[in-house]
Amino acid sequence: MNTQRLPAFLDAFTELVTHTSEEQGILAEGATLLHALVAHDDWLPPSYSQSSPDGYRQYLLFADPDSRFVVVSFIWQPGQFTPVHDHTVWGLVGLLRGIERNEPFHRDPGGKLHSRGHSVLQPGDVVAVSPRIGDLHRVANTGDQDAISIHVYGGDIGRIERHSFDPASGRAKSFVSGYSQVPTG
Repeated sequence: MNTQRLPAFLDAFTELVTHTSEEQGILAEGATLLHALVAHDDWLPPSYSQSSPDGYRQYLLFADPDSRFVVVSFIWQPGQFTPVHDHTVWGLVGLLRGIERNEPFHRDPGGKLHSRGHSVLQPGDVVAVSPRIGDLHRVANTGDQDAISIHVYGGDIGRIERHSFDPASGRAKSFVSGYSQVPTG
């Protein structure tokens, strides 16, 4: 296991948010940094890649002490998916392992949701979300093995009040996702 990749990424991302406050710059440069991290599947500790048949898992890998960003691993078994949801902060998603289907949505003035198509993420792919560029999406593991994606958010995503949406009515429901516990032993 390469124990230097994640610390090097965290140092570079900390440097980025220290010198860049504009979201557009953070997303552009941050996507390059995240791509370099997820291009190698040799660094994530096994305790942060455990899936569950009860639903996807979300493990906190790092929380910036100045609350500028967090890094989270998401683990999905085949067929698991999120509801349509928002983030309320900027975010980057990089696929480390497996296959994920990303389906962005937009909300019309009447509140109805409309799919904007979908993309299939392969290892090394990175996508961005934010209220400014598009914040609603649904994610699914459409492969036949566990999928792992690494997420970087401009806020503590496990503690932020967000929304899931009923795709038919557009009705929003508030939630706070929290984090999965790292197994001990």
